[in-house]
Amino acid sequence: MTTLTILPAGITTDVEAGTSLLQALINAGQQLVTQCGGKASCGACHLFVTQGRKGVSKLTPAENAKLDTLVGIGSKSRLACQVTVLGTEPVTVELLGALSG
Repeated sequence: MTTLTILPAGITTDVEAGTSLLQALINAGQQLVTQCGGKASCGACHLFVTQGRKGVSKLTPAENAKLDTLVGIGSKSRLACQVTVLGTEPVTVELLGALSG
C-alpha cells in the first residue's frame, strides 16, 4: 500500500501495490478519458509523475512510442494506463487541465 497525491485537486488516497495508475485515479473520483481502453494508443491519459517516480513501473516501449507523438511532454510524462503503482514510496501526479475533474 502507498499514498497517491493527485494535483491540482489536492486529493490523497491509499493505493494497493499492483494497481494501475489509471484505475487508482478513477477510484479516487477523477474523470479521466481513455479512448483506447488502456492500450497506450490514444495518449488521452497523459499526466506528470512529479514525485515518487521510483514508486511506479518503468516506461514501456509502447508507452514511450506514444509519448513521442504527443505535444507538451516532458521527463515526468507518463500514460496513466501504462503505469503500475509499486507501493515502494508515495507518488504524486499532476493531471493536465482537461483531465482533472
